[in-house]
Amino acid sequence: MLDPNLRACLRACVRCAHACEQCADACQSEANVVMLSDFIRANRDCAQLCWTASSLIIRGSDFVGELCEICAKVCDRCAHECEKYSYRECALVCRDCADECRKREAPSEPSTGSRS
Repeated sequence: MLDPNLRACLRACVRCAHACEQCADACQSEANVVMLSDFIRANRDCAQLCWTASSLIIRGSDFVGELCEICAKVCDRCAHECEKYSYRECALVCRDCADECRKREAPSEPSTGSRS
């Protein structure tokens, strides 16, 4: 059974992946699709990472923290792109996912105080 905090992250990731897939698909039919290529790519990247994070959370992978760190960055970038094109709902979902992922980021390695 999943920890309630991980369950919240899992829900946010699935919701974000779904929203980004829908957003990217909707943009594919726009007349200015070439101008939207970076936007579509950001949504596809975000969706893929969120689906992957969801899978790792469900499996209880040891790499959830590291992937959540990357996922938060990609979600933030996607939210920024969504805001540029006034896709506010998708941006909110991405920001929520980024916040949940940040709560799961891997802790920083302790400093040893010396450099090799």
